[in-house]
Amino acid sequence: MSRLAKSAAGNRCARSWWTVLITTTFCCVCLSAFAQADDGAARLREKYQSLTQQLAHNPFQRPLYLESQELPSALKGDIYGVLNYPFAVVSGALNDPARGPANWCDVLILHLNTQYCHASTSDSGTVLTVNIGKKTEESLSSSYRVQFNYRPVASTQDYFRVELSAATGPLSTKDYRIVLEAIPVGDSRTFIHLTYAYGYGAAGRFAMKTYLATIGSGKVGFSSTPDPSTGETRYIGGVRGLVERNTMRYYLAIDAYLAALSSPPNARLDKRLTDWFDATEQYPRQLHEVSRADYMQMKHDEYQRQQIAQ
Repeated sequence: MSRLAKSAAGNRCARSWWTVLITTTFCCVCLSAFAQADDGAARLREKYQSLTQQLAHNPFQRPLYLESQELPSALKGDIYGVLNYPFAVVSGALNDPARGPANWCDVLILHLNTQYCHASTSDSGTVLTVNIGKKTEESLSSSYRVQFNYRPVASTQDYFRVELSAATGPLSTKDYRIVLEAIPVGDSRTFIHLTYAYGYGAAGRFAMKTYLATIGSGKVGFSSTPDPSTGETRYIGGVRGLVERNTMRYYLAIDAYLAALSSPPNARLDKRLTDWFDATEQYPRQLHEVSRADYMQMKHDEYQRQQIAQ
């Protein structure tokens, strides 16, 4: 065999090995993703079965179960609930790589403390730029900007998981995570699990204590415990009450966003705002903050501002 022929044969062999390596790697990644989706779907189905009684009988007047955790330097809220929308609708709205990020901004802006949200995509990934501030109108320069990385983790015909994460937040808070995963339950309903969590350092702990000792002193969450002195049931307060309120606000925002999809496009914003406010007013002890008129005006203004990258 000539030197040229040997060289060509060697090149073909090298290309063949690279093809095998790349194909094998791609297959391993795909199998890992499918395995993760299968595990997630199985785990969520098991959770759905274990919560049958709690979803049917609870004080929320809807199929919903809420739990929270207070760790030494972190807070976490979890809500499991059944939504009356087909799985394909929920996944298409919140898990689609093309439309999902902007749709998530329309969800997040419903929350009282979200002043602004804008989605952008680059070679490094998709980012949601979110401004968090007071429960009243304010300029963006007076609020805190948080950069959430948007990542669809798993997506199959019967399961999806999407994660929003931010390394840093306001007042020394950190490691923000908003995670949504879902499975179909029947033809027209979807079981979802929403997690809202973040960590905090010394400055964040001090800021929360200050808030809870002043304007947040009378606020409570949804979990209840018996009062040892009276025997009566009382709602938890403190930082667990804080994370439970915000987890519920995000859950109701997801529900309100999905409910508005069946409305004409020019009516969806008002539908979302009205439904979210009405839903929060079902729990006035925990979630009432502002009047309907003030909320509607503030969110209309913020939604208009949201349409432009700033």
